[in-house]
Amino acid sequence: MLRAVVATGSIRASADALGYTPSAVSQQLASLQRETGLQLFERVGRGIEPTTAGQTLAAEAEPLFAAVSRLEGVVGDLRAGRIGSLSIGYFSTAGATWLPSIVAALRAEFPELRLELRLTELDASDPDIDIFVERPGTEHPPHVEVRHLTDDPYLVVVRDDDPLAGRKEVPLAELAERHWVDNDFAAGACRQVLLEACAEAGYAPRFAVETRDYQTAIPFVATGIGITVIPRLGIGNLPAGLTAVPVVAPAPMRRINVAVKKSIADHPAARRTVALLHELTAVDF
Repeated sequence: MLRAVVATGSIRASADALGYTPSAVSQQLASLQRETGLQLFERVGRGIEPTTAGQTLAAEAEPLFAAVSRLEGVVGDLRAGRIGSLSIGYFSTAGATWLPSIVAALRAEFPELRLELRLTELDASDPDIDIFVERPGTEHPPHVEVRHLTDDPYLVVVRDDDPLAGRKEVPLAELAERHWVDNDFAAGACRQVLLEACAEAGYAPRFAVETRDYQTAIPFVATGIGITVIPRLGIGNLPAGLTAVPVVAPAPMRRINVAVKKSIADHPAARRTVALLHELTAVDF
């Protein structure tokens, strides 16, 4: 009201502009004078004029109103997902297969959004959105919403001259006496899915070589050292001379989910990320 009266030079004009009665404006100005202990206006004829104190106070208030206006703009941008940050956790094959197109879409649609990508196999932090492989019997924390994305079957990678190469599928038990090339972290969820399936088939794999990722394990198969069993999503384009055959009886399957913190579930960028994941997994599988 002080700024309005200083700008218009009239209590009545200020009241009309602000939607108040002139008496309400006068009462508020009188209250402001009492609170500050300053004479903000003086009567001149039938009107009023701001004192030097009134003009100074109104001028000094200008940056505060500008800051409030900017803050309201930030709130609007946050609601629309135009600024802020979003952290996405992922395991390696999900990152290589799905994240490039997701990040490209988010950058185009939310250019002011700061994205943080976290490889959760190496980073134990709690991202806003986490693409992960479900461990059997896992209880999810109450602050997240978990949605199923897809099931990813395992295949055995062998050389083209291997007797298994011409098969449509291979029972897991037939791999018991073969030398294996390990391809995951010892405590990794994907490795545990495979080891549990092997245990169900009655054996533990004999690892001739231990590597920590699928794309390193595959070239070892080409040398003839052994076979490797990899989820379909992790195989990619096999080098010439290698074949992948589905494994069955039992058929190991990793369940891929996405967890979204409830606190950001309605954020437009979070909703868009989940929608893109569903689109990509529907195409890939």
